[in-house]
Amino acid sequence: MLKAIVIGAGFGGLASALRLRKKGYEVLVLDKLDKHGGRGYVYERGGFTYDAGPSVITAPFLIEELFALFDKQMDDYIELVPVEPWYHIRFDCGARFDYSGSLQKMISEVERFCPSDVKGYQQLLEKCRTIFEVGFLKLGDQPFSTLASMIKLAPEMIRLESYLTVHQLISRYIKDERLRQVFSFHPLLVGGNPFSTTSIYSLIHFLEREYGVWYAMGGTGAIVKAIVDLMDEVGVQSRLECTVSKIIVDRGKAVGIETRDGHRIQADLVVANADAPFVYKYLIPKNDRKKWTNARIEQVKFSMGLFVLYFGTNKRFVDVNHHTILFGPRYRDLLEEIFNKKTLAEDFSLYLHRPSRTDPSIAPPGHDCFYVLAPVPNLQGNVEWSAVGEEFAGRILAYLERTVLPDLRNHIVDRFFVTPEHFRDNLLSHHGSGFSVQPTLFQSAYFRFHNKSEDVENLYFVGAGTHPGAGLPGVLTSAKVVDRLVSEAV
Repeated sequence: MLKAIVIGAGFGGLASALRLRKKGYEVLVLDKLDKHGGRGYVYERGGFTYDAGPSVITAPFLIEELFALFDKQMDDYIELVPVEPWYHIRFDCGARFDYSGSLQKMISEVERFCPSDVKGYQQLLEKCRTIFEVGFLKLGDQPFSTLASMIKLAPEMIRLESYLTVHQLISRYIKDERLRQVFSFHPLLVGGNPFSTTSIYSLIHFLEREYGVWYAMGGTGAIVKAIVDLMDEVGVQSRLECTVSKIIVDRGKAVGIETRDGHRIQADLVVANADAPFVYKYLIPKNDRKKWTNARIEQVKFSMGLFVLYFGTNKRFVDVNHHTILFGPRYRDLLEEIFNKKTLAEDFSLYLHRPSRTDPSIAPPGHDCFYVLAPVPNLQGNVEWSAVGEEFAGRILAYLERTVLPDLRNHIVDRFFVTPEHFRDNLLSHHGSGFSVQPTLFQSAYFRFHNKSEDVENLYFVGAGTHPGAGLPGVLTSAKVVDRLVSEAV
């Protein structure tokens, strides 16, 4: 039986392990952490269950497919429930917008903000549908391993106006500045700046409308557990707390890996769910890399970093929704400082996650469980997080207390935070980026890190840094791309 090693137990790696197992491979998954999940890690403290992320579940059919490979039913493993509204959006001025699964409610909200934008919103939705049908349904799980594959696609991309940024596309249909923010924030969920992300990513708006926004009872970690249970049932092996230090390359082919303690494991192919820039720079010897040299890697535009503050309270904030987005006083200028100047601003925009609204079981009785996420510069900036982290957390808590969580600090009974240094040191994300590579036009599809290595044979990539991109649908789809590229085991 042919052997495959999967480096990294994030969603992309777990999905690839199952797909390789279905092809007949003997599969071993390795991860440096003490739990499966990667960015879907779970912290358990003081009776609280904190999902590290992701927290927005869309396109659940991509999870269902993994169970169907082995004639299993996802519903026997996971309970998904719809979230409504999908996002509660609060502007710094106090205005509020409920981003809903109901189209009629969405139209009513748009009309409440700007009646003249209703027609534009309906036209925008149709545009997003067209982009979705091509970008996600037709091309999302297709490999882009050759320049010819990209050239063939070029007329379609031009027709879809992929040369526009997300914000530029939205602005063609929406005139109210606040509504432009409402309909252009999605790239931030996958590591992109709305002012530089290709408009192909506006398909996320229709993807949500097509498949809904869901929550897994027990948290996202319940999905990880279910997938791992399935892996155990079908014979996929795992080794945790096992750090891969090198991909062994022999005459241009990946033939196995070496662990930090010097142990070597042979394989017929290797799938890296670790961050692609990190893998090329630190796990593959320089003389085995012709395209992805160190200099080439440093020319890549990386996503922003993330500051994530987790906290539990001894009271329930019943008026707070499952997902809340709090826009700060600035939008374009703040993103310019985060992505381009790489400086830590005095203001911020926040994503507040309160899963205990939907699932009280993840907190002690009468308690609430939260995390709040702030986009921040990645480690290419000069932020000294050891010096400013605690002060930044305090400013965020004070802002939440003034806006949506009154008297918050008197009710916090547990809290901790992670910075971009966590993403660098524990998740091995190059420069501590939250989502690996930015989704710009010239860092998408063929121009992104390829799912099949250009430098090393029998080496494949899944996860946020490769095609089709970050976010749970993206990384699960990257495993489908690799599935297409890998031959059946003999």
